[in-house]
Amino acid sequence: MSHDLTRPLGRLLAHLDMHLVDHGVVRAVYNNFHPLGGGMYRLSQPSPAQLRRYHRRYGIRTVVNLRGENAWGSYALEVETCRELGITLVNHRLYSRRLPTVDEVLGLRDVFARIEYPALMHCKSGADRAGLAAALYRHFQMGDPIETSARQLRWIYGHFRMGDTAKLDHFFDRYLADGAVHGIAFVDWLTTRYDRAALDAEFERHKPSALGRWFVDRVLRRE
Repeated sequence: MSHDLTRPLGRLLAHLDMHLVDHGVVRAVYNNFHPLGGGMYRLSQPSPAQLRRYHRRYGIRTVVNLRGENAWGSYALEVETCRELGITLVNHRLYSRRLPTVDEVLGLRDVFARIEYPALMHCKSGADRAGLAAALYRHFQMGDPIETSARQLRWIYGHFRMGDTAKLDHFFDRYLADGAVHGIAFVDWLTTRYDRAALDAEFERHKPSALGRWFVDRVLRRE
């Protein structure tokens, strides 16, 4: 669904879609906002009012949208608000329930290297994709080892190691296991040893619980 913000009805429908369909009413109460250091902050999908507040308070220059371009009213309003405030909006899609590709990880590294800070980085809930991206940011930009940066994927941020969102944990777990044996740096492992299809098959052999998948897919409605 496209949202025509030039018409009062289109604007109303975009706001209703953001709050009632895309769960913005929850994010209005708790935005899952956390600083990562170096002028980067992670959070859930911000509303226009929240974007304006963070822009005033932190001088935000860039927003990294981990949901990618999409049809939600939230996105249409985000594009408009970023344009109004002179904020650069960067779309870099990640997924919460599948393993990242090499290009997604290296592309995000390039985003971190080129954007202007201070910056915000968000997905829908600020839990899974934001956790993956925050872990990569802490590693690539702040120099944290993966065993430390991977702590950005924790329940205190709304990430639960159950269902298919646990694939993000499995991604880092496999590197840590391989790194301990082979003494290989993360990027070298990613580009020479990471076999996404094999790792996905390995995950499925552990038979993630049906209850966990139901909770993640139906209750949390992860994208």
